[in-house]
Amino acid sequence: MNSSSPLTHFDAQGQAHMVDVGAKAATHRVAVATGRIEMQAATWTLIASGTAKKGDVLGIARIAGIQAAKKTSELIPLCHPLALTRVAVEFVMHEAPSPCVVCQVTAETVGPTGVEMEALTAVQVSLLTIYDMCKAADRGMTITDVRLLEKQGGKSGHWVGEPPVR
Repeated sequence: MNSSSPLTHFDAQGQAHMVDVGAKAATHRVAVATGRIEMQAATWTLIASGTAKKGDVLGIARIAGIQAAKKTSELIPLCHPLALTRVAVEFVMHEAPSPCVVCQVTAETVGPTGVEMEALTAVQVSLLTIYDMCKAADRGMTITDVRLLEKQGGKSGHWVGEPPVR
């Protein structure tokens, strides 16, 4: 393995390892991620009206996303456990051009490594929770467009991705 590789989770021999962040400065770090779940119009109406059989779909999905951010290091093998200072999960419902719920997560910490994986994991689990709560009505829902929108902090500084097309 080339030691100048940008893939930091591999050592000089090409073996997977957890990156040593012990010498890195603790800075305020923020990551924002997004994704969406597309569904039938009737499913969208169930969520919007609060009449889904399992209860408050977006409320439960918000809590699931927060829990997921806190458990990211247990799910992604080489992630460091982080002391999160904030996790905010927001939903926007779009009826047109096709019915969907967009999830956006902001995760923050003060530490030596970023929170991108926590934000992305929270988005995925929030959307999976919506699927789980509504699958009896619509098994064809599609989770799509999950991606990092922005990250701040650390040596690499501020990064902003292209805004999602809606």
